[in-house]
Amino acid sequence: GDCTVIKTPHNKIAVIDTGEAENVIAKYLLDKGIKTVDYLIISHFDSDHCNSSKEVIEKLNVKQLVISKQAKESKEFEDIISMAKEKNINIQVVKAGDVLKFDKYTSFKVLWPDTNLLQESPLNNNSIVARLEYKSFSMLFTGDIEALAEKQIVARYKSEELKSDILKVAHHGSKTSSTNEFINKIKPQISIIGVGENNKFGHPNTQTLQTLQSYGSKIYRTDTAGEITIKVNKKGKIRIETHV
Repeated sequence: GDCTVIKTPHNKIAVIDTGEAENVIAKYLLDKGIKTVDYLIISHFDSDHCNSSKEVIEKLNVKQLVISKQAKESKEFEDIISMAKEKNINIQVVKAGDVLKFDKYTSFKVLWPDTNLLQESPLNNNSIVARLEYKSFSMLFTGDIEALAEKQIVARYKSEELKSDILKVAHHGSKTSSTNEFINKIKPQISIIGVGENNKFGHPNTQTLQTLQSYGSKIYRTDTAGEITIKVNKKGKIRIETHV
């Protein structure tokens, strides 16, 4: 599954997706001394991206739940929305063009989905795609979008709107994503793949890895590197630590 925890210079906490393993993410956050999540962002409601959100909502103080409009209802969606309403958590539905201002220097620019939702592979292709920007640093989050959504994003945005220092690779490095046209516009220095060890899907795909490498992107994978920590200083210099 996928999970990213962002801590801004002003100590705002944003969590993008939560994976699905029980007693992992909420425990991880609490062990780090994090009791409040300012933004819980669910890219889409596949269980491997959202199931542990229930524990986060239950055990921590979540101020805002960020989702997109759904093209397909799911039990995960219904359960999480119901829990959020019970806890009186503010629910924000975002679309392309919206911007979340995490703090003075850190913003989260939503690039996808559009108001016209895609009907092919609707959960994946309507994932929230957003560019995290901190001063000169940028990182693109892509959920589980596939080639169809990538094609529309490429057509919609200029290269400078997509180009990012780091790419959170779509769909765990699946062969259905990371088309050459999409990666060509992003040109990531670093690519991060959230993927389970020896997973039954064979992720990440060899062709996807080759596409990323063809642009000189350095690849980090959670199946081989464990937890991946990215530290960015005020000048945009990136330091990466792995925690096997």
